Amino acid sequence: MHIHIITTGGTIDKVYFDAKSTYQIGQPVIERLLDEMNVAFSHTLIPLMRIDSLDMSDKHRQTLADCIAELPAGARVIVTHGTDTMTDSARYLGHLVDKTVVFTGALQPAAFRDSDAIFNIGCALGAAQSAAPGAYIAMNGQIFEPGQVIKNRDANRFEAIT
Repeated sequence: MHIHIITTGGTIDKVYFDAKSTYQIGQPVIERLLDEMNVAFSHTLIPLMRIDSLDMSDKHRQTLADCIAELPAGARVIVTHGTDTMTDSARYLGHLVDKTVVFTGALQPAAFRDSDAIFNIGCALGAAQSAAPGAYIAMNGQIFEPGQVIKNRDANRFEAIT
């Protein structure tokens, strides 16, 4: 199996520089993490953008959609994305019917010891390999359809809409 990984930035790739929380979106960390996990599938890394998801507009989402549209039918895709607008981007790409696209990210930067990044990436990898074509969100050990999830900022997790 081959998985295409598109990175857009977000907390997963944040690098902090001082105690006042000054940060920049650094190089994508997912490729290093996959190498450390010794994965047994091939993958392609597409570092599309490096922005905080709060700065993501529909123009950025269209750039992402165009990138995914160029991939072959049946492609398995993981998109690393900031969590604040991940649901918006997943809904924007919900029309995809010939590819499996799984959004994931982290509530703590991958550089932090207590980050959820590795867990979320693992969950996204499982979903990308097994889910039917469409757009999904893999966070907090669950797979959600884009219109059926919210980020609960108070609880610091993604939850199904009830």
